[in-house]
Amino acid sequence: MPRRYFWYRSLEELDKEARELHLDVPLEPDIQKVRSCLGRPVKIGTLTAGNALAIHPMEGCDGTPNGQPDELVYRRYQRFGRGGAGLIWFEATAVVPEGRANPRQLLINEDNAGSIQCLLDRTHEAHREVWGVNKDLVTVLQLTHSGRYSHPKPLICQHHPILDKLTFQDHHKKLPIPPDYPLVSDEYIEQLEDRYAEAAKLACRLGFSGVDIKLTHGYFGNELLGAKTRRGRYGGSLENRTRFIRNVIEKIRTAVDQDFLVASRIGVFDGVPYFTKNAREPGQPWPYSLPYSEGFGINEKTPLEADLTEPKKVIGLMQQLGVGLINVSMGNPYVNPHIGRPFEKTDEGNYLVPEHPLISVSRQFHLCGEIQRAFPDLPVIGTAYSWLQHLQLHAGAANIQEGRTTIMGIGRGALAYLDLPRDALTKGTLDSSTT
Repeated sequence: MPRRYFWYRSLEELDKEARELHLDVPLEPDIQKVRSCLGRPVKIGTLTAGNALAIHPMEGCDGTPNGQPDELVYRRYQRFGRGGAGLIWFEATAVVPEGRANPRQLLINEDNAGSIQCLLDRTHEAHREVWGVNKDLVTVLQLTHSGRYSHPKPLICQHHPILDKLTFQDHHKKLPIPPDYPLVSDEYIEQLEDRYAEAAKLACRLGFSGVDIKLTHGYFGNELLGAKTRRGRYGGSLENRTRFIRNVIEKIRTAVDQDFLVASRIGVFDGVPYFTKNAREPGQPWPYSLPYSEGFGINEKTPLEADLTEPKKVIGLMQQLGVGLINVSMGNPYVNPHIGRPFEKTDEGNYLVPEHPLISVSRQFHLCGEIQRAFPDLPVIGTAYSWLQHLQLHAGAANIQEGRTTIMGIGRGALAYLDLPRDALTKGTLDSSTT
């Protein structure tokens, strides 16, 4: 029987366990301070979000086969709009057909523009129905290319001695990528930069507040940042590995209005892949060689630990180029999900959690805090709150108060608890029977 980790009925019990584990998990006990902190407006470039709550980009894999929103997508975002969060980060939307992660992922192009416009309009209308206005709502569309997780075939930036064994190549089983499997060419990457700029221009025309250039969770942009063994203009040195993101930002800035927000959800610590021989056992790291040269934000000598040297350089570079909002994430949901989204119960067929979820939560809080303190003038969205269930608002408010983040990001919790933002803003507390 898997161990039950979340048993806390009060902040005191949670705080006691965190201290016993020697973890730094800040908690604000005063409900009025929680409500005030999360309810304050947040300046993001020329925009102002009505409060310090954000809905994270979460895919339902429920669009149409041609990449348009379907009824479940419309319903999800209308619910988000009614919820009241000041920022809604729309889910991963592919910029090219071959870059979709699944046959139901959204795709932005001229053919789909009308339906995506409708999705945005319905979200605004739902928000206005409940909250009276929608000028306080910031909407960011996440632009993506799925890279090695593209459907129906992987499009990889570099070979990885572990991930190549695990990449999906069909619907039924994982087949290894052979050593001679071709990498995407420099020419393909250069053309892809233009597709991102075209997608951003279209998103601007449709009325989104901004776009996110996705650089996390093992997908294309994230893999390029860690492509230390790739040859050519887009691999090897950090200058080369940032060429794609630099060019994309510059091309977007040329294509859109000056006030249009360019953001990025960036994985600051990829971690190493995990596995288990038995789904009833905790996961363990795949054997790796030292120095560990794969991945981004990893200490090459001790790869189970993060090294934010390069992530900070990349974020600083993006800020100089005009990126006005950062969303900090980490891990790869396909190979080490406990790092990015601390869990109690494993997904079917996956490993049991290899560490106390509070350790995973604390790691995210700590690394996000390092980023925010390194860039105090750059709004940063923090992650990893959902596992804290009905106590999560206290952690979100404390992290904001202590300068560890600017905005509290809500992921799975927003799907399970539709009124979570509303209760945070009106009550400052959550219903434990709902979370």
